[in-house]
Amino acid sequence: MKDDDVQDADRKIHPTPQLDQLEDGPWPSFVTGLKRLRDEGAPNNQKMMNDLLGQLNHSYENRTGYWKGGTVSVFGYGGGIIPRFSEVADKFPESKEFHTLRVMPPAGYHYTTDILRQLCDIWERHGSGLVAFHGQSGDIMFQGCTSENTQKAFDEFNEIGFDLGGAGPALRTSMSCVGHARCEQSCYDEVRAHRSIINKLLDEMHRPALPYKFKFKFSGCANDCVNAIHRADFAVIGTWRDDIKIDQEKVKEHIKEKGRRYTTDTVLKMCPTRAISLNDDDTLEIDNKSCVRCMHCINVMTKALSPGDDRGVSIMIGGKRALKIGDLMGIMIKPFMKLETDEDFEELEDFAERVVEFFADNALEHERVGETIDRIGLPAFLEALEIDVDPNMVNHPRTSCYVRTDDFDEEAAKWFERKAAEKSAGAAAE
Repeated sequence: MKDDDVQDADRKIHPTPQLDQLEDGPWPSFVTGLKRLRDEGAPNNQKMMNDLLGQLNHSYENRTGYWKGGTVSVFGYGGGIIPRFSEVADKFPESKEFHTLRVMPPAGYHYTTDILRQLCDIWERHGSGLVAFHGQSGDIMFQGCTSENTQKAFDEFNEIGFDLGGAGPALRTSMSCVGHARCEQSCYDEVRAHRSIINKLLDEMHRPALPYKFKFKFSGCANDCVNAIHRADFAVIGTWRDDIKIDQEKVKEHIKEKGRRYTTDTVLKMCPTRAISLNDDDTLEIDNKSCVRCMHCINVMTKALSPGDDRGVSIMIGGKRALKIGDLMGIMIKPFMKLETDEDFEELEDFAERVVEFFADNALEHERVGETIDRIGLPAFLEALEIDVDPNMVNHPRTSCYVRTDDFDEEAAKWFERKAAEKSAGAAAE
């Protein structure tokens, strides 16, 4: 369809000179995708996209956004839909309502091609045809729907097994990496952890009563492919606590292929704690007490090195992007937790529920849990959650603002006593 053609009986395509410039760069442009829906989509998609492009060009010309919020929901749900109403509906009536449905994807993003086709068909019938896989919180973002069609679209999504995700001050849709389904570095069952926690806390997503948003993310190892450490209020990161496994024959093959200098520059020198040494006979030694499980050496020498056998997770609380106090990385709250048996997963679910309840009861409006901890102090958070102080929570105890120096040695001694008692009890049980 050309710019001079008539889209329907009395409507022409809006000129978009401001948007056309965005297609001139070296990278694919979202404008091209919107135009394709305008030109090749279903009739209703074409009308909506034509006016959407017209409004967007109008916004670029005036440097003003013309979307406003409101209230749109489906029966039985208090969250999951992002309402957008146009303030220039008189100029662009077909896009006067452009709501987004946030739909929860399967954990680990495992789809069949048949399901993907069904999702697209539903959205072509009831929405604009514009889909984003996936939003920052992990949702499938079905963008562009009228208030009238919102319920119709959701009902059909629900019939094939999909549910709304979170929006607004609520528990958000979680993300988990593809994990043990395809990745040999996986240290736990990410999909089970993801689904069990979301199923446990589903009311906080659909009928939200939280002061602000709360995100869970699950990564199978410290490569953190879903950016959990700096994007999740509750990050579950796979790790291990025994020694890295070394296949010395594969080490020798790697050195023979790449050379000693390459191995020294890319593995030994890049280790953050200098825990790796290379012997004269082309074998590796690792000081595992100094290893921080950063995954770098394993990533470079994948065949030669792999995570240990005593695997589990670390839990970090409070990661987020900039808001009140800037970017925050997650704080190490549980340095290691086994996640294998049903009891282990129940313990994880219970802990997640306690953290969310603490957040609901103590956070200020528009405050993330990391900012709450920053405001009240880590000791108060640990006391409220009844978590024993662990020396592994603190990288530099002498300079940490979270603990008093005179208390740290005393708390560390208690930790060692507790670990010795647990070891004795385990030996007696065996």
